[in-house]
Amino acid sequence: MNKKGHVLNAVLLSIGLGYILEPATELAAVPATLETMVMIAVPVTLGAMVPDIDTAFGKHRKTLHNLPLLLAFFVFPLHFGNLEFVWIGVLTHYVLDMAGSRRGIALFYPLSSTEYDLPTGVPVSSRYATIVTVLVTGVELILAAAIVFDVPRWGLEVGRQAIGM
Repeated sequence: MNKKGHVLNAVLLSIGLGYILEPATELAAVPATLETMVMIAVPVTLGAMVPDIDTAFGKHRKTLHNLPLLLAFFVFPLHFGNLEFVWIGVLTHYVLDMAGSRRGIALFYPLSSTEYDLPTGVPVSSRYATIVTVLVTGVELILAAAIVFDVPRWGLEVGRQAIGM
């Protein structure tokens, strides 16, 4: 995907995640929901743009489009206590490049230059690129909602069964 697609993905994802994490079920809750959306939007959008820094050096879709970089951004906040949502932007950048475009990314670079993709992508210059970006974002939000709402319930049920309840 192009830069416009990655920013669109990050902004739409931030709005959706903000609502998933802080749903405004009444008018008084809207400010808290909007604050959560903004709190998520800045780091997610920055993270979504980080992998494309490799257009200025190295090999594009290899140097900064790999699992070691994602791992670094995932672990960074655990040690330093900031940049909590940047890894989400990096991850969604990878998902969009794999699912939204035809070329794919080298997930295991520098160990392997093999590029991985899904058969769902369109060329970056395609008139359908924005539609594909929105569809991929929708799937990401469905998965995020499932993780936020269903995984805790599933874990609770497994715990109850483990202790015989």
